[in-house]
Amino acid sequence: MIDIIKSEKAFKKYLENYDLDDDRIKLKVTHTYGVVDASQRLAQKLNLSKEDTDLSKLIALLHDIGRFEQTKSIKGIYDNADSYVFDHADYGVKVLFEDGLIREFIEDDSYDEIIKTAILNHNKIKIDDAVEGRALVHSKLIRDNDKMDNFRVKLTENYKVLLGTDDIDFIENEKISDIIYETFMSKKLVNIHDTKTCLDRWIGYIAFIFDIYYNENFEYIKEKDLINRCFDRITYKNADTIDKITKMKKLANEYINERNCS
Repeated sequence: MIDIIKSEKAFKKYLENYDLDDDRIKLKVTHTYGVVDASQRLAQKLNLSKEDTDLSKLIALLHDIGRFEQTKSIKGIYDNADSYVFDHADYGVKVLFEDGLIREFIEDDSYDEIIKTAILNHNKIKIDDAVEGRALVHSKLIRDNDKMDNFRVKLTENYKVLLGTDDIDFIENEKISDIIYETFMSKKLVNIHDTKTCLDRWIGYIAFIFDIYYNENFEYIKEKDLINRCFDRITYKNADTIDKITKMKKLANEYINERNCS
């Protein structure tokens, strides 16, 4: 049995270990609840059972629990940069299942393997080929729901937290690396290890659309005009960048329209 109210209370208690005035902590708290909301919205669209709806919401609540520890181990780092040295999904699974924290959120251990698998795979470049069955479904759900709230994050959070600098003039005059442009135009996720500039990382966020599984989420993206708004949040000033952005934006909208109609 999944008691989502009890799980949310346990999450609030866990947060007492961290500085809630830290902008990065604030971002992840808000993001976590945003992913829970996205899980509820998609579950309704897909007509999931109450059990799978509650399970998807629990996984959403726990998916970034390893993020909070990064503020203690890695100081002054921008969002997602921890992937270079600290895999928050792997750490989250350690905290939950090796250290036993999972029992604070749910007493029933019959869901453990699904929860563990979904969290482990939520931030990887792709889901492990060995994942199947219900664990695969929930891995897809959390990856989608995480990305859906990430679009909101990129529209609302400050550049310092997202990109490591609040020098907007610097960001606006940057270039996009060829490998990032080519990856995007190939309709693939951007590997953070390939990024060299702030704009590379920004394009990497937008490229999340190429790893969304459920057409219901494309309906939401189109309805809220999320991708155009993400592209347009920055005023690009470099001529080569402007040309690349124009082509990527056109491709992205064509892709969204195709998926939204399928």
